[in-house]
Amino acid sequence: MGSRVDLLLWAWIVLDSGVCSVVLPEITDGKFIDECVREHNRARSSVNPPASDMLHMTWDEALAITARAWAKHCVFDHNPRLKDVGRVHPTFSSVGENIWTGSPPSSFDATKAIKRWVDEKAYYNYERNNCSKVCGHYTQVVWGSSYKVGCAAELCPNGVKDFSDREGVVFVCNYATAGNFNNRRPYETKGAACSGCEGTCGDSLCRDQKRDSQQSYSWTPDWDPSLAATYTGSNYVTILVVRPIGLIFTFITAYAVRHYYPDVFCYE
Repeated sequence: MGSRVDLLLWAWIVLDSGVCSVVLPEITDGKFIDECVREHNRARSSVNPPASDMLHMTWDEALAITARAWAKHCVFDHNPRLKDVGRVHPTFSSVGENIWTGSPPSSFDATKAIKRWVDEKAYYNYERNNCSKVCGHYTQVVWGSSYKVGCAAELCPNGVKDFSDREGVVFVCNYATAGNFNNRRPYETKGAACSGCEGTCGDSLCRDQKRDSQQSYSWTPDWDPSLAATYTGSNYVTILVVRPIGLIFTFITAYAVRHYYPDVFCYE
């Protein structure tokens, strides 16, 4: 009997230890938001040749919600609904997208991921408006008329389709209005910084108080995977009752193992 109990205790600890891995930032995390916006504007203000119509970029909650919903699919490919008006944003009719994925999850860093996109500038020739290698991520980052961004990072325990079957992370940034269309250059160079747009100028970016303000949205894409997880009364019971009991049992089992097997825990 004792050996069976010991086996159950070990099984519980092993299973419970795998529940939590890397903690990724939420789309409401102020530090994460500031980081994403800062790195985009850093790239936008330092384009070469200098831009005359580059808009200052600010955070958009609905774009972040869309980015999170698509990242949850754990697919290394663009959202097929980007051109479906109303399905990726409640007000913007055109939305752009950049995707980064990596493994292991600990490799994720928003600044470094965005830098990977920006580094594609080495392959872009403004005069010819062409790329010697992939550079569409860069041109979207510095697309002059794109003034809103929303990003999200999601953990993919079972791997990322079309990338790896190992646990990884999908990082998505969505943009409005969308860039990379009609074979246009990402921005204009006719005149000094901000000469091609109204409002004020800061760090070579065009600013406008109304345009730069943030809005709140009570909105979720109808294709968000989380909508499938509808909570009924029994679901709430599971969360409010069963889970706390499980946590208590975890503490008890950990104490029991430490008592009967003191050499299991190693300290340095």
